[in-house]
Amino acid sequence: MDYLWAGWRSAFVTQGAPAVDGCVLCAIGDGADGADDLVVARRARAFCVLNLYPYTSGHLMVVPRRHGSDLGALSHEELGEMWELVREGMAALESAYHPQGINLGLNLGRASGAGIVEHLHVHVVPRWVGDANFMVTAAQTRVLPEALGDTRDRLRRAWPASS
Repeated sequence: MDYLWAGWRSAFVTQGAPAVDGCVLCAIGDGADGADDLVVARRARAFCVLNLYPYTSGHLMVVPRRHGSDLGALSHEELGEMWELVREGMAALESAYHPQGINLGLNLGRASGAGIVEHLHVHVVPRWVGDANFMVTAAQTRVLPEALGDTRDRLRRAWPASS
């Protein structure tokens, strides 16, 4: 019999998502109380952080520092930094994980599936053929082979130098 171990999920399963006063993405952007532990890269107007509840190992989120949910309200500079981080994140994922594909996505509004509605962010998700397994369907659970801290370290090492 094979065993699946994801001990790092224990705190979430038993206690739920950690409580944060205000916006969790703003707290991460500000580096408040060690909230930036999963940040992979920072720029003046945006940052890249691991998703705390990832679809796959390496699931990144690129976030503007300015709080808001309106894509149209972002400046050209904010958009430029975000998309540069998306490009760099994709390069780091290619180097560190060799995915067979990558999903990019923005969920704008609750109806689109946004979990954090009030702060815009872009998902960068590495994908492999057959990566969706029976656990998602049968147990509504995702199984990840790597702890988030290991993922963060791996991506930081693979992150391309800023151009």
